Amino acid sequence: MTPIRHNGSGGSDNDAVLDAVRDCVLAVGVRRTTLTDVARRAGVSRMTLYRRWPDVRTLVGDLMTREWVAVATGALPEHRPGVPARAVITEGLVAAVRAFGAHPLFRKILDVDPELLLPYVLDRRGASQEALLELLAGSLREGHADGSVRAAHPERQARSVLLIVQSFTLSLRTMTDEDDPELAPEAFLGELRGILERTLTP
Repeated sequence: MTPIRHNGSGGSDNDAVLDAVRDCVLAVGVRRTTLTDVARRAGVSRMTLYRRWPDVRTLVGDLMTREWVAVATGALPEHRPGVPARAVITEGLVAAVRAFGAHPLFRKILDVDPELLLPYVLDRRGASQEALLELLAGSLREGHADGSVRAAHPERQARSVLLIVQSFTLSLRTMTDEDDPELAPEAFLGELRGILERTLTP
């Protein structure tokens, strides 16, 4: 077994461990995943893992940060000349909610280990939320500059928008009715688009 090389960017060796814990969680859930299982899948020793992650929950926390930031940034459309920042923000956030709803790890945690998400809803912001707020605040500043977004304190505005989007991400499935097209997920995403437009329009 080879040691993991740690670096500031969390290189490929760390990704191999996070890939291993993702596979374990998808297979059996967080509560039944052990560091031994992760070490075996990643091809490293348990002591190698303990030097970086004291327990499975810490590992899963890093995994969620990696996955959630990747989902959100991957949903952002490319900036196109002449397209206002508000349109980019709105479409990116709606696409992100859709992407989270289809993400296997997010769905597994909601189904089997939802308590993992509660601290980030009720008690504190997590690393992924901080990263998303920074990204969102930057986009809002661009909207302030091009006049497409209502002028406001960018950090407060970003946090308010994230509160809206977070509620749709976590609770959308509790409000949908697949038998009624008017209450299907896409219909609610249309409502989210409208809410964001009205919130951000000057």
